[in-house]
Order: sequence, then C-alpha cells, then structure tokens
Amino acid sequence: METSEQTIQQIERAIRKVAAKFPANQEATVMTDIHLRVTQESGELVAFDDDDNEITRVVIEPWIDNKDENFYQEVTTVLRNVLHTNMREMVDQMSILRPFSFVLEDDDREHIAELYCADGETVILGGELLPNLEDDLDSFFENLIKE
Repeated sequence: METSEQTIQQIERAIRKVAAKFPANQEATVMTDIHLRVTQESGELVAFDDDDNEITRVVIEPWIDNKDENFYQEVTTVLRNVLHTNMREMVDQMSILRPFSFVLEDDDREHIAELYCADGETVILGGELLPNLEDDLDSFFENLIKE
C-alpha cells in the first residue's frame, strides 16, 4: 500500500483536531487515551476518548475497500511515523495527564497496536522486538525434553 502525501496530510489534520480538543495552554486534568479506529471497508479514521466520545473523523480514500492482508500493519506503520515524526511536538503538549497513549483499534474495537505513548520516557518500537522468538522457544523446549 502506497502512502500518498494527501493521506499523510489527512492524518495530520485529524491529529491536529484531536490536539485542539486538548490545548497546551490548559491545565492537564483529563485522564484519557486517544483511540484511533480504522475501518477497512469505509476508509474511516475516527478518534475517540476513553469514554467512546468521538473527537474527529476523516475518510482516507486509499483505505476504502482496501483488501490487503497486511492492511493494519501498514496503517500502524504510517500512523506511528506521522505521530513520532511529524506531530510529536504537538502531541507531547496536549493537556492530558501523563502517561497517555494513542492506540490503534479495528472497526470491532479490537486493540491492534499502541502507536504513541506520551510520558517522556517510553519509546514504542515498530515491528517485532525479538523476531522468531516463539520458534526459538519451541526448539529450546524440544531439545530440553529430549535430554
């Protein structure tokens, strides 16, 4: 899935709308995470707070009826990149009690990935931290049982 400049601009606009709901000049009194829900069929990216109150909604045309098997993995990468690279300063200044996170969910409200954690110390890495760990553990246990 190719990510166009227009897609990035639409995501940035949605994040700016979220940040506008929690302006930096207000005292941080709200305890919430930001849930980004992506619907593969409609291409919608909707932001919610913890109480399921909708903050903003945008339709991203290249995501409409996208049938890629890796759709959510690719969306995760794009959203993380926008949050960490393009919008980091704005997100870090939002008036939400720390730590708070941007969390990606599918249209069934199932957790897919943590995209960004704003607490000043936590870093979220993309991809697998220990690839093939499960295979290595299986092999280790097989060898252990043989002995």
